[in-house]
Amino acid sequence: MANAASGMAVHDDCKLRFLELKAKRTHRFVVFKIEEKQKQVVVEKVGEPTESYDDFAASLPADECRYAVYDFDFVTAENCQKSRIFFIAWCPDTARVRSKMIYASSKERFKRELDGIQVELQATDPTEMDIEVIRSRAN
Repeated sequence: MANAASGMAVHDDCKLRFLELKAKRTHRFVVFKIEEKQKQVVVEKVGEPTESYDDFAASLPADECRYAVYDFDFVTAENCQKSRIFFIAWCPDTARVRSKMIYASSKERFKRELDGIQVELQATDPTEMDIEVIRSRAN
């Protein structure tokens, strides 16, 4: 079903990969891309559970927008192992204006398709989503 604001559909594979990340923990992250010609959000890259946050950050293009979910594991001050699912809207300043507008107008509807997101982050450059920012938002 297309989004009224931007006309973007969400490919079933997006929801499937997100559920695998959330329930089975078979992925560390999933990067999503809007295919403008097909007018839908598709899976661009899936990260193995062994991949690091640096691997994830490196998979986001420097000058194009993307959506991503990242499963962040951490240990609390009380020494409890926890996990938070981050939704990251990556919109670098160097991306095309049209692309930024399409991603911005499709974000809320796309997020609703992914049930279980715990933390949302909007980033326009790598410093806004570095590992310390993730750690501080996880608690």
